Amino acid sequence: MPEPDGRAPTRTGRASATSASELGRIGLELILERGFDAVTVDDIAARAGIGRRTFFRYFASKNDLPWGDFDLMLQQLRDHLAAAPDDLPLVDALRDAVVGFNTYPAAELAFHRRRMAVLLETPTLVAHSSLRYASWRQIVADFTAERLGTTPSSLVAQIVGRTCLAIALAAYERWLADDDAVLPDLIAEGFDELADAFSARALAGSAAAGGGMP
Repeated sequence: MPEPDGRAPTRTGRASATSASELGRIGLELILERGFDAVTVDDIAARAGIGRRTFFRYFASKNDLPWGDFDLMLQQLRDHLAAAPDDLPLVDALRDAVVGFNTYPAAELAFHRRRMAVLLETPTLVAHSSLRYASWRQIVADFTAERLGTTPSSLVAQIVGRTCLAIALAAYERWLADDDAVLPDLIAEGFDELADAFSARALAGSAAAGGGMP
């Protein structure tokens, strides 16, 4: 059947995409073949066997496509945080949630690595990603505020949200540069090293004030 825009769908031997996740994967495969700037929305729609208007039902722009089903991703982060026991310290709850959120089955790791390389190394997408990052870190800020009895817009909640994002991005950059690195381990290490760094600073400050250990 023709698409609502009157154009017959162009097929390439595969069934039409029926979800944001599926269309995101199909479009990203094409981007990886040709390069982000060389691919148009029409190219992606044709590869997916859909019309241009159908593409825009799933994604507002080509820039959004490499993220896949981002709303689902955000819900998964909320679910990870919600699963944290109430008596688990905040930093541990955040570390476990961010690690869990970024743990992928072995069969998906190669594709995920290529997708993140596109997101983190394509200048157009680096600028666009700030909108996605804001939504991600706000979920962390909401959880932090609930734990600390403050508001999501408070300074501490916003700092924690940005800090967790910085740890994740630093871990991804290291992971993309090292084929032998393990992403969840890098993220956990990032949380631990930051906690150690602040602890060392606290001890140094105490010693400078005359309160150091003998």
